Amino acid sequence: MSSKLKGKVAVVTGASKGIGAAIAKSLAGEGASIVINYSSDAQGAYKVAGDIEAAGGNAVAVKADVAKAADVAHLFAETKKVFGTPDILVNNAGVFKFFPLEDTAEEEFHRQFNINVLGTLLATKEAVKHFGDKGGSVINLSSVVSRNPLPGSAVYASTKGAIDTLTEALAVELAGRRIRVNAIAPGGTETEGTHAMGMVGSDFEKDIVAKTPLGRLGQPDDIAKVAVFLASDDSAWLTGERITASGGLR
Repeated sequence: MSSKLKGKVAVVTGASKGIGAAIAKSLAGEGASIVINYSSDAQGAYKVAGDIEAAGGNAVAVKADVAKAADVAHLFAETKKVFGTPDILVNNAGVFKFFPLEDTAEEEFHRQFNINVLGTLLATKEAVKHFGDKGGSVINLSSVVSRNPLPGSAVYASTKGAIDTLTEALAVELAGRRIRVNAIAPGGTETEGTHAMGMVGSDFEKDIVAKTPLGRLGQPDDIAKVAVFLASDDSAWLTGERITASGGLR
């Protein structure tokens, strides 16, 4: 086991599957103790924790809805109780649904903005209370659609555009506290979510792959490697950045 993050404590939201699970495992592989946050998929979260521990790492699963301040406070209280002061926050929890403008509903707008944007703000607000004088690293999950939206993605793409701006704003605001804030913008990535929405194996997937210079969908581990870089001192001079991890897709 590598030790780039030895002694560090990382909170990864939405880590029961997909990109979040891959990030959690990769950070653990570099020596960090991991808090796996989940909202509904307890089985998935506990499996990720078990996989980390089986590989010699330390992990705990904690249920919390990132869109609720009380839940987020509980998440970080549990983190401190089990592992001590956190050093890394990965704001991965997010939801998406594509639909044409005429099908836009208030409930779906608020669901996506509450989890994707408010959740990122609330988790970061709470993390900052716990980081302390040593500072920390906050990693937000954006998307290539924040700058190149697809038809039907108006709401989701807008949440990720907000993440881009939020990343830059908080990087400036928190720099004096030695807290770095950066974002990763994945392109098309094969996850449980993209399988569930029917993207994998569809003409939509073929179109994305055709537009991706490296010629394939991304895998969760492709994104996780960037998260390890942003969590570690290798990126100590980076803040307010948006790293596009997309195989060249723009």
